[in-house]
Amino acid sequence: MSVRKLKPITPGQRFRIVNNFEEITTNKPEKSLTVGLSKKGGRNNTGKMTMRYTGGGHKKKYRIIDFKRNKFDVAATVLSVEYDPNRTAFIALVEYTDGEKRYIVAPNGIKVGQTVVSGDNVEPEVGNAMKLKNIPLGTVISCIELRPGQGAILARSAGSSAQLTSRDGKYAIIKLPSGESRMILVECMAMIGSVSNSDHQLTVSGKAGRSRWLGKRPRTRAVAMNPVDHPMGGGEGRSSGGHPRSRNGKPAKGYKTRKKNKVSNRYIVSKRK
Repeated sequence: MSVRKLKPITPGQRFRIVNNFEEITTNKPEKSLTVGLSKKGGRNNTGKMTMRYTGGGHKKKYRIIDFKRNKFDVAATVLSVEYDPNRTAFIALVEYTDGEKRYIVAPNGIKVGQTVVSGDNVEPEVGNAMKLKNIPLGTVISCIELRPGQGAILARSAGSSAQLTSRDGKYAIIKLPSGESRMILVECMAMIGSVSNSDHQLTVSGKAGRSRWLGKRPRTRAVAMNPVDHPMGGGEGRSSGGHPRSRNGKPAKGYKTRKKNKVSNRYIVSKRK
């Protein structure tokens, strides 16, 4: 996994840093595991814009990912590692011994021809999925369930990973990518290893047009708006806008928005940094 800097033969390439995509082995997805994806443009079911600065973007298909890894004790062979336009991580196409194919989130270091399996009595090797009660302490994990059978929720993006630090009764204590330590039921599944495409954060797009390809429209700065549009708008000349806050007036940059009496607070051992 590596990145490379382009020679500035055009203005858009002057600061561009691209992914080498060395791990990618094919550029065509498995047809049986893809479905059409229609554009929403930030609109809800009545056509009202509920998300600003969204719209356009390249046409893409959704790849159906197996986040549950619930085909237990059946070995699967990795057929290919592929790019997925719907997420920052790479995905891997695996074929089980009974002939079924599924997509999984590719872990770091996975290779074509490698065997992965999920179950209770499997080895804690990269790509295998196990319940937290069976994973050795100190193991680096990713794609973690929050509730048994729900499917992976935590540590799914490129390069992210968590660590299983200890177990206490029916709970395992996980140190998450944010720095938060949290209790999760030991019956929840997790994948061994960190998520692939760890150099994703090093890439630089180089030009505004590349954001438009991703479906992002130009974002207006709050201080450039009028007072009627944003709390930080208005003022004579180039005024800074006062205290940073959101469109509906909630303070930003350091203000804690988590509710003090939230039910899941009891499962947090130590808060994030």
